Parts: sequence; structure tokens; C-alpha cells
Amino acid sequence: MNELPHVTIYTDGACRGNPGPGGWAALLRFDFSQHAERGTREKVLQGSERETTNNRMELTAAIHAFKVLKEPCQVDLHTDSEYLKRGISEWLPTWRERNWRRKKGKLANVDLWKALDQAIQGHDIQWHWVRGHAGDRDNQRVDRLARRAIPK
Repeated sequence: MNELPHVTIYTDGACRGNPGPGGWAALLRFDFSQHAERGTREKVLQGSERETTNNRMELTAAIHAFKVLKEPCQVDLHTDSEYLKRGISEWLPTWRERNWRRKKGKLANVDLWKALDQAIQGHDIQWHWVRGHAGDRDNQRVDRLARRAIPK
């Protein structure tokens, strides 16, 4: 049995225009079934930027979610962003080896990729891609929260 606390995270980012004003959201569901507290607890995070891109909002949501975790955790992170999922699980090791550059030059959003790389250290993470707008209740919830966070 894994001794690490378990948390399920759903993240999403949204942008009105790309670039344009954007919002992000994260839902964290903490599982205390193996602890004296028993049950689950949720935490919702939201934020926005006046001028950004959808990809930056997707990354920002994940970064903020991991910053909430005060100790190493077993994490199931769900995202509808292939950019985030593939970036973290396929491309990141190569970017690190190339000193945060792509094969063909500059890496977009390098500041956020570095921040996410730092934020995930110490956690046991399973990354899950979910199809956006396809009926996943928690994915739809963070989508609504991210869109509501966009500055008017």
C-alpha cells in the first residue's frame, strides 16, 4: 500500500482570444480514507491574467495546484490539455537535457515549465488526459471556473 497521502487534481485554463485575458482553475480532492480524519476534502483555486495565452493558463493551473501540497503526495492529475500532458510526460526530460530549449530553438513558456518542473518534485504523479467538453463532471467544473475567472 502506498503510504503517501492521495490527492486527485483537475486543472483547466481558458483565454478570451489567444493571446488575451485568461483564467485558470484547479480542483483538488484530498482522500483521507486511510487517516483518522476519514473522507474527502476539496479545495478550489482560481486566478487570472489580463494578457496571456491558453497554454500559459493550463500550466499556471497545474503549478498552483502543486504549490498547495505541503508534503509529498500520490497525485492523479487530470487535464484536457494535450500541451500540458505531453509536455510533462514526454517532452520535459529532453528540454532539461537541452538546457530548456527545443531541438529547433527557443522553448515557449520556459518560465512556467521550469516552475512546474520544480513544483512536482517529490510527488508520485499519474498524468491523465481527458477529452474536454465530453461529459467528465470535474473537467467541466474546472472549465466553468477557469472561464469565470477571466477578467472582464
